[in-house]
Amino acid sequence: MSNTELDAATTPDAASAQATGAHYDLVIRGAQILTNAGIVPREVGVRDGKIVAIEPLGNNLSGAQVIEVAEDQVLIPGLVDTHVHVNEPGRTEWEGFESATKAAAAGGVTTIVDMPLNSIPPTVNLEALALKQDAARRKAYVDVGFWGGAIPGNKPELRKLHDAGVFGFKCFLLHSGVEEFPYLEPDEMEEDMGEIASFDSLMLVHAEDSRAIDRAPNAEGDHYDRFLASRPRGAENVAVAEVIERARWTGARAHILHLSSSDALPMIKSAKRDGVKLTVETCPHYLTLLAEEIPNGATAFKCCPPIREASNRELLWQGLQDGIIDAIVSDHSPSTIDLKDVENGDFGVAWGGVASLQLGLSLVWTEAQRRGIKLEQVLSWMSTRPAQIAGVRHKGAIALGNDADFAFFAPGESFVVDVHKLHHKNPISPYQGKALAGKVHRTFVRGTEVDFKTPKGQLIRRGDVQTDA
Repeated sequence: MSNTELDAATTPDAASAQATGAHYDLVIRGAQILTNAGIVPREVGVRDGKIVAIEPLGNNLSGAQVIEVAEDQVLIPGLVDTHVHVNEPGRTEWEGFESATKAAAAGGVTTIVDMPLNSIPPTVNLEALALKQDAARRKAYVDVGFWGGAIPGNKPELRKLHDAGVFGFKCFLLHSGVEEFPYLEPDEMEEDMGEIASFDSLMLVHAEDSRAIDRAPNAEGDHYDRFLASRPRGAENVAVAEVIERARWTGARAHILHLSSSDALPMIKSAKRDGVKLTVETCPHYLTLLAEEIPNGATAFKCCPPIREASNRELLWQGLQDGIIDAIVSDHSPSTIDLKDVENGDFGVAWGGVASLQLGLSLVWTEAQRRGIKLEQVLSWMSTRPAQIAGVRHKGAIALGNDADFAFFAPGESFVVDVHKLHHKNPISPYQGKALAGKVHRTFVRGTEVDFKTPKGQLIRRGDVQTDA
């Protein structure tokens, strides 16, 4: 998917515009601009990468560059994807900052927050964070922030990482899949929650219970139903209950990652009603794919927790609409093709992860419109709420004072996924050949269009933008 198509008209050069008294760097005009008032006719004025004016269409704001939004397109806020595994440094053959941020931009994602594991070293201390930042600097096509990791023994590092600008901390309640990022026992998680509550950070939890998984059937072989049985809903439900109670006891803010079990929704609803500081995300693969339709040996579909049945999917959609689930993010977790064990199709051996960073908006929109859900609601789940949960400031909405992060989205246009045309590094996806609705045509980060040639994204930190990015 190329974002270089000129699907809107642009005025003459900046010098000419300046001579006529232009006072904005960029003006975008259109009949369909998604603001806090909904999708409305507006003109947006940008100066120094910030949105400084939003006026009714027809005010004729002048700018060094003026872009007219095509009639079939909507100007939307850039998506904020707070669950991305970039894997650089250390496993850059799986994914890297250049390929990941190009994929993000092509999908209308203007900000990502990188997960602390699958890179070597994992982001569990200041030295590892510095290495991660150095790897991202000068390669990022969108803005990039970082989560820290909570593992056994690094409690003294948590405050230091917080002060260095990480947006929060991720932990596992079972084996993470990589040896260098060990999991926490629930009591250890509670201890770390108490620590991060003292400086009002956020604990992100991969909520599957290690003991329940240990007692589940083995996943080996090419039958998806056997893999599904190896990651039962009960393992998720038990772990979610642990997170809720430990958050209740410590007063910490907690976030459930990639919820796949709809069984957990009632207890999440109850916890929120009780005032537990809890937020929850789910992912496009849980909202679009069905266990009943996964062929045997199709390891591109393997992820943890797993894609579940049709009835479960519908309840997740209802959980979103009821406000029990707060956000939709990608959990972009790629690997090399050989690690997916494509040749043998063994679900017990294959790496678990779905690469969908470039496709998330189209995937969710395809299903949302079938359910009568408006685009405004989709962008709330995929941009506004992730930004709010993570504490990513000045992003997530087309609003005065926010960064000028936009995507030109054609909701009525369709395309067929060709994995070889996606920007992420390894050409494997469960969505290969799938027809999707909605296409991103252009993406702007802080008022500058992503050209896929010159990386201009910045490293962001909790509260502000790094000056040395």
